[in-house]
Amino acid sequence: MSSVDQPSTTHGMNGPDASKIRSMFSGIAGRYDLANTILSGGIHHLWRQSLVDWSGARAGQNILDCATGTGDLAIAFKSVVGQEGRVTGTDFCAEMLGPAPSKAAARGYEIEFSQADVTQLPFADASFDIASISFGIRNVAQPLKGLIELARVVRPGGCVMVLEFGQPDTPVISNAYRLYSEKILPRIGGWITGAPEAYQYLQSSSSQFPCGQAFLDLMNSTDRFVQVEARRLSFGVAWMYKGVVR
Repeated sequence: MSSVDQPSTTHGMNGPDASKIRSMFSGIAGRYDLANTILSGGIHHLWRQSLVDWSGARAGQNILDCATGTGDLAIAFKSVVGQEGRVTGTDFCAEMLGPAPSKAAARGYEIEFSQADVTQLPFADASFDIASISFGIRNVAQPLKGLIELARVVRPGGCVMVLEFGQPDTPVISNAYRLYSEKILPRIGGWITGAPEAYQYLQSSSSQFPCGQAFLDLMNSTDRFVQVEARRLSFGVAWMYKGVVR
């Protein structure tokens, strides 16, 4: 197990109400991509590519991307596994999946997209080489159960990859990011999507969800991984996690 220089904190195993989260994402789905690009300055694409690179994905592998949304991470994985590989993208909000097939087709990629809940995945044990979830685990009603399901559908020796927001631990960066995320992000996100309350939730959920060692502790508590690791992105604004499945 790898540890990181981030204090461990206690966090409940219950996440937000699933029906409320589904309704929220349904309401912002049409302008989600535009809001993401503006609010992150496009850096979220670099974060996703970093996750794909770290996963060790290679041509011919079978990949599952949960909470795929409009398909960005699934598309990034498909660019690596190629035509001989297979990528499946799922999301529990059907509206979020709306743009995904056409985005994949525009790149000449064949990706299977379907509606599914990460806590109840409709796939057999050990079906995939890699399972991933980006910016979604904090929105799962039972994040521990979600991690267990992700590990269940991955073959032994394969990996579960998680990309999630965190809290920067450098004072200057932390203060600047807090100002942006609390005061500016909800206003801009609300202006773009017409749903400021959605971006207020996204900010507050990011600030409260465990990151660094605390999230590694959560992964280890599943008893499904032989090794877990974490890496900071952008001074801890986002974190990547990798768990090798037993």
